[in-house]
Amino acid sequence: MQKPSQTEEPPWTILSILKWTTSYFTTHHIENPRASAEILLAHVLGFKRIDLYIRYDQPLVADELARYKAAIRRRVRREPVAYIVGEREFWSRSLIVTPDVLIPRPETECLVEVALALLGPAADAAPDPVRLLELGTGSGAVALALAAERKGAVVLASDRSPAAIEVAMRNARRHDLDQRVHFFCGSWLECLRPGQRFDMILSNPPYIPTAEIARLQAEVADFEPRRALDGGPDGLDAVRIIIGRAPAHLRPGGYLLLEIGHDQRSAVASIAGSSPDFAGSAFRPDYSGHDRIAVLRRK
Repeated sequence: MQKPSQTEEPPWTILSILKWTTSYFTTHHIENPRASAEILLAHVLGFKRIDLYIRYDQPLVADELARYKAAIRRRVRREPVAYIVGEREFWSRSLIVTPDVLIPRPETECLVEVALALLGPAADAAPDPVRLLELGTGSGAVALALAAERKGAVVLASDRSPAAIEVAMRNARRHDLDQRVHFFCGSWLECLRPGQRFDMILSNPPYIPTAEIARLQAEVADFEPRRALDGGPDGLDAVRIIIGRAPAHLRPGGYLLLEIGHDQRSAVASIAGSSPDFAGSAFRPDYSGHDRIAVLRRK
């Protein structure tokens, strides 16, 4: 008598595993479940996302399936996709990100846009190089974008975290900008020499009030570096320090640009107004219409 044949389960294909993961992420209330599933699978397979649809019927081998399941488990624990895959796009460039740095946000591209508009295209043709300084550079996203767009500028960038500086330097090398951006470790402006001045100082400082951090998404509150988020009781500790010390390092007519919280315009305007060195303040909106970039000009 013949033994009954064993029925093998069909292999997981790219399409079937994406459908299952999307459903699984949805039941676990993961934001953008389909996109998260695609980014993680493309990373595991070494594909671009578009390749997933071109090769949708390709089966996963055991090692690929095991690595993808591990990535799914990390995402369900609310670890950000950017930390799982180790990179995030900013200003059309793929940047290395680790838990030592804040994940670059789309609204921070507004900081770059405002800076470029104020500098104008003439910045590259100026007889003296335009000098730019980014404070709290993290992954180096803003400094690298500015260096790429204004090739005649001298760009410096600082961070108080040595680990963050290492990530920023890796990103500079990745995009062949390591000879264009000079990184150094220090807290805000305290490491600058007296009389060292810039045409523009920029920063995306910590601006979330301490008590609000616990109420943020778990992806942010539990995984991103707290020092890059915590702005003190009212979220403006770093803003006060920067506004207070920046005039000593800005050339007359130079700009200070700060990314701020969506509801901090009035408070930041008040802080700026208390400084006799700035000629008032202006604000630029982000893509959602919130006042996001504070623009202060030294008298």
